[in-house]
Parts: sequence; structure tokens; C-alpha cells
Amino acid sequence: MVQSSAEDVDAYLAEVPEGRRDALARLRQLCRAELKGFDEVMAYGMPAYVREGAAEIAFASQKQYISFYLMRSDVREAFEERLAGRDMGKGCLRFRKPEDVDFDLVRDLLRAVATTPGSIC
Repeated sequence: MVQSSAEDVDAYLAEVPEGRRDALARLRQLCRAELKGFDEVMAYGMPAYVREGAAEIAFASQKQYISFYLMRSDVREAFEERLAGRDMGKGCLRFRKPEDVDFDLVRDLLRAVATTPGSIC
């Protein structure tokens, strides 16, 4: 599943592979708990969290991994040491297996994003 046509996040989670559903549901739970004042939407076929019209966080079940999109370059730079050595693209942190998702790191990234608006890459 690369891009979903689900209309909301509940429908999205219902269609992801069962082996990934718990990890993705936990990512959603963290996003909803930490990103106060953000709107949860479906954007580009994946759950996204929007503040003032801009998506700052998203996640997705890709073919080979679970993706956590961090669209804030300032937060990525602040967490450079903790992100070093991880499978990461410009704004995408990839976890090859559901059990590889570092929920403590994700929570800390979400808290940093929630603290203040910043530039979206």
C-alpha cells in the first residue's frame, strides 16, 4: 500500500496489513496525544497532522517499511544525533519492521514539533 484512497484515518488503519496495524495505531495515538491544536487529516493518501494549513507530521504504511514523515527541518536538525545512523530520507524516517519503530524517539520528535511552529521543508 503506497497511497490510500481512504477518506479518514480510521478507514486507513482498517486497510493496512494486519501486521502493521498496531504500530500505525500507536503512531496515531502518539500524534493525537502530543500534537494539541493540530488537525488530523488524510493528505496524499496518508494520515497527516496539520497546523495553520501546513502538514508538519504524517505516517504511512509503504511497501517495504513504515514511514514517519517529519516535515520540520529545524526539529530534524535539533535531533541530528538521535537520528544519526537511522534509515532516513530528507523528511522521512523509515522503519523496516513494526517492532523497529522507536516510539520514544517519535514521542520526543512530536513534542518538539508541537512546541512551536517552524519551517516546513
